[in-house]
Amino acid sequence: MLRVNTSIIAAVFLFAGAVQGMFGDDKAPGVDDSDWIFLDNGKLRLGVIKSAGAGIGFLSRSGSKQNLLNHYDRGRLIQQSYYGNADGSKWVDKPWCLNPVQGGDYKNAVPQLLQVDVDKDKLYSQSIPLHWATGEKLDNFILEQWIALTVDLVHVKFRMSYRGKESHAPRHQEMPAVFLDPSLTDLVLYQGESPWTEELLATKKPGQKNEYFDIPENWAAFVDDQGEGVGVCVPSASQITCYRFRGGANSDCSYLAPITTFGFRPGMTFEYDAYFLIGNTDEMRRRFEPLVKAARTDLKVQIKRR
Repeated sequence: MLRVNTSIIAAVFLFAGAVQGMFGDDKAPGVDDSDWIFLDNGKLRLGVIKSAGAGIGFLSRSGSKQNLLNHYDRGRLIQQSYYGNADGSKWVDKPWCLNPVQGGDYKNAVPQLLQVDVDKDKLYSQSIPLHWATGEKLDNFILEQWIALTVDLVHVKFRMSYRGKESHAPRHQEMPAVFLDPSLTDLVLYQGESPWTEELLATKKPGQKNEYFDIPENWAAFVDDQGEGVGVCVPSASQITCYRFRGGANSDCSYLAPITTFGFRPGMTFEYDAYFLIGNTDEMRRRFEPLVKAARTDLKVQIKRR
């Protein structure tokens, strides 16, 4: 079994409280209305923030003004964020690592958006991320995303291309980072040994320290006290990390990220599909099941061909 040093990514979540409030909502990405691009298919409304590498900062039912996402700072988006070797950098006073982040750095520096194309209910973007701790533009990385609203589902394909020459040790990687409104308090997921057999789902109340859970059905959700919320499905991920942050000043959030483990390798490309659904957990389970099973079938075909 591969043993991975998870101290860096764990520190992200444990250290978050130390910097909350340093940069208030007046400097959060997306404060300016002109910074947004919205997609709306009559069922869902989704917004990306141009100055944050087109990271996703708004999600609601069409016609609703309630944003189910949190975009308090440039780390608080549905976006790509990856971790490499320790490099002598510091996040405030915390030793950090190579950390390309789609939305920018913790001091609110703006990444380079290379391209954004919008077509009705679809969007493509390409950007160069910044190092979260130093603000350095990381030209060795290209981040791409394809967003499509398909009836009641958001489908996002994420791709990271690494053009550096250094190999990095394996670390847990977010697939992707997802920050949700704090009104979504309860984590719901399946924890049994017989996925997709209508066995009961489990409900958790995460604390402020990040926790890890296996997800045999490849999805999890945060819901409110009415059982409605946002489900996240990544067919290629079998584990999540999560927490609930309560720091005040509009920084409260519920966080989850499907995770996988790898290290950067010269010339590598990493891509995956993520799906998001607003509704109750019965709807999520029904909609996510065929997506997961289709992805597994595709993987088996690819392996057989090889």
